[in-house]
Amino acid sequence: MDTPAASLVVKVTCGTEALERLNQGFTVAATALAAGVEVSLWLTGDATFMAVPGRAELVDLPDAVPLAELRDLLLDGATVTVCGQCAARRGLTVDDLSSGAGIRGAAAFVEEVMAPGARSLVY
Repeated sequence: MDTPAASLVVKVTCGTEALERLNQGFTVAATALAAGVEVSLWLTGDATFMAVPGRAELVDLPDAVPLAELRDLLLDGATVTVCGQCAARRGLTVDDLSSGAGIRGAAAFVEEVMAPGARSLVY
């Protein structure tokens, strides 16, 4: 029998060009958090904009929990990280992000996914 994951790292690599995939990553991360799993959400590519206040509020996907609501749940109870290179390419600094979101690089991502008991998903 599998041992439950000690943590779940969810990496979202798309923005509003792939709304269902974007929302699914946030939904799975929020569901894991609600189940008591330690969650780390990584936002890369255009998903980085979902950490900027007001941006998730613009996303509308029928029959889905609003992305802003999922974001707020994750900001409150998970680790939310924007990829450093992705942020730089979009001219974003930590001051541009919602409170609770940070910016880190690939080494931090690798460290998280390689930790004992960690599971990772990429959307």
